[in-house]
Amino acid sequence: MSLRCSNENQERRIAHLDMDAFYASVELLRYPELRGLPVVIGGRSATRPGVAPDGTRLYSRLGDYVGRGVITTATYEARALGVHSAMGLMKAARLAPDAILLPADFTQYRLYSRRFKEAVACIAPQIEDRGIDEIYLDLTGLEQDSLSLAHALKTAVREATGLSCSIGISPNKLLSKIASDLDKPDGITLIGEGDLQARIWPLPVGRINGIGPKAQARLGEMGIHTIGELAGTPLHVLVTQFSERYSHWLLEAAHGRDDRPVVVESTPKSVSRETTFERDLHVQRDRVELGRILDGLCERVADDLSRKSLAGRTIGVKVRFEDFRTVTRDLTLPQAITEAPAIRQAAGLCLKRIPMERRLRLLGVRVGALALPGKGDDSLEPHDLQLDLFS
Repeated sequence: MSLRCSNENQERRIAHLDMDAFYASVELLRYPELRGLPVVIGGRSATRPGVAPDGTRLYSRLGDYVGRGVITTATYEARALGVHSAMGLMKAARLAPDAILLPADFTQYRLYSRRFKEAVACIAPQIEDRGIDEIYLDLTGLEQDSLSLAHALKTAVREATGLSCSIGISPNKLLSKIASDLDKPDGITLIGEGDLQARIWPLPVGRINGIGPKAQARLGEMGIHTIGELAGTPLHVLVTQFSERYSHWLLEAAHGRDDRPVVVESTPKSVSRETTFERDLHVQRDRVELGRILDGLCERVADDLSRKSLAGRTIGVKVRFEDFRTVTRDLTLPQAITEAPAIRQAAGLCLKRIPMERRLRLLGVRVGALALPGKGDDSLEPHDLQLDLFS
């Protein structure tokens, strides 16, 4: 598993830092009396708490929510009740009706995101930004040992934000991302010699980033449930169910091999988000669920744009059908947009140009032709576009 730098006889040290229940944790700074309670963030119609005459805050309950919104995130206490991000709020309400419901405040989340990343950069400047609440760090050239660095990073994050994070450190990005999730919340996990077999191989194959629900189900049908079982499967067996390229990658990942570098952020050409469904979805019968998924993708893309202070004129969609055929369509608008509702409307126009003759297994949204907003053109408003698909 040992990986060494090409220019130095030195093992790589890559960290994955993941903020713990980030949005919910930011909200708990605002409402500390909610600590230890099940709290859910999300829903377009969710409202901030009111105040009773005696000064007591009046919180909305998840069981009272009516609408087609989805969960953005939830506290660990809420997750223990079976709710999770991207779940429809109406479904979540049946599982945890007494959970507190709060609306998302992305302005505040972006503020805390900048704070924790600036604090981390003072210790480990080689950062790959992976979103509002997670980053990769290349620690290879730093003098301190991995455990000391992890404690220093966690202290810096807590002092800058009041929040906790979990850190995984290993020779590569793949293992570090798995590791950061093993001791959540507020954990540190180091993966070194011997730990691949002891700590990674017993985990389910779905813990590997890149093995989605469909692939996991297919591996399960082959009797392959753990990463260790995958590592011991001959290539010729895997290629009976998967492409040769994907089969090679499955074995490399199961053996903990990943040579991807930490890429320091540069100005992107586009911003995109996509998701593979747990089951193939029918355009008509699963219309509501597809609408929720499209909402979530557009909101995440809009958040990425805002975090990078960018807007885009070209909106694209990606659809993969049940037969693995992939189709893309895009639309270039007269003005740049950055808000989720406008992105969703444009994405809907793109979707209308794709014949929906089969069930869908993947949906993606992309914004390209990026530039800094506010350079003379007003942002395009949602009502300037037509009604979209999956509404």
